[in-house]
Amino acid sequence: MPVATKGGFYRLSGDLKIFYRKFLAQWFRFLWFIYFLCSDFSNHLAIMEVITTVALLRQRMKEARAAGKQIGLVPTMGALHAGHLSLVKRCVAENDVAVVSVFVNPTQFNDKRDLELYPRTPEADCAMLQEAGCTYVFAPSVEEMYPEPDTRVFDLGAVAEVMEGRFRPGHFNGVAQVVSKLFAMVEPDRAYFGEKDFQQIAVIKQMVRLEGFKVQIVACPIVREADGLALSSRNVRLTPEERKHAPMIADTLFKSVEYARTHTVDETIRFVVDRVNDVPGLRVEYYEIVDGYTMQPVRSWDACEFIAGCITVYNGDVRLIDNVAYRRP
Repeated sequence: MPVATKGGFYRLSGDLKIFYRKFLAQWFRFLWFIYFLCSDFSNHLAIMEVITTVALLRQRMKEARAAGKQIGLVPTMGALHAGHLSLVKRCVAENDVAVVSVFVNPTQFNDKRDLELYPRTPEADCAMLQEAGCTYVFAPSVEEMYPEPDTRVFDLGAVAEVMEGRFRPGHFNGVAQVVSKLFAMVEPDRAYFGEKDFQQIAVIKQMVRLEGFKVQIVACPIVREADGLALSSRNVRLTPEERKHAPMIADTLFKSVEYARTHTVDETIRFVVDRVNDVPGLRVEYYEIVDGYTMQPVRSWDACEFIAGCITVYNGDVRLIDNVAYRRP
């Protein structure tokens, strides 16, 4: 109970002092909880802007740089899945501004039918990007991206001449065209690419050196389904039967790592090709074991410090790629 003092004021008894101290402590804990809760969901509450013109994209990037913000870029062709979102979330975590481009680039398709069949899901893409905390989505039309034909030919060297470069003529030049345009528009501090497109990362690094872009290329690990299949936008085109057989690609690559411990490079290549080709509906287009930096074939396990195996397989009409590391630096 309060106790009266000489001046007419009241002094709290010992029990009430303890009660009020506990009450105030709990109240402050509650306020801190609300503060951190709001901070944790700030990305989800932020309004993501969808940009369709180069002029507005440049303006937003100019504003961000003027404010001293770090800018990250994730180039995509849409039809997003968990693999793309892993890149976006890392971009959001490491930068003040996260830009994701959603653009099916026609110049990198050497097969017109493949371009026509490539899945497009813009509404679903934007919903996922909003949830992931993306700041800006750049979704231009082909006419906006290429107001006139891009006739540039990049001297990408040997890194672009093997594997995908051999079987998809012009593909990497088209990749260099669109990525160089994006780098010039956004001027990112960092750009994020998935290691599923292993050779593409090496090609983009080469293009960055040639063009003098001041951007850090961040390679991110492959994201896989529970059964090992590498996530790809093209997976949605697989029939149920084809989807059932598709995990054998990754399974074979993983088993080949152990196999390689007691076998030569050439024997390991034969092991992978024969095992995948034995699966109904699967046909290996190529399997190469290469230097992880130069993409050139190796013939011994001690040829360099970084050795990877890169495979392309037709599963019915769907072309799937994957890779595995045998040695890492």
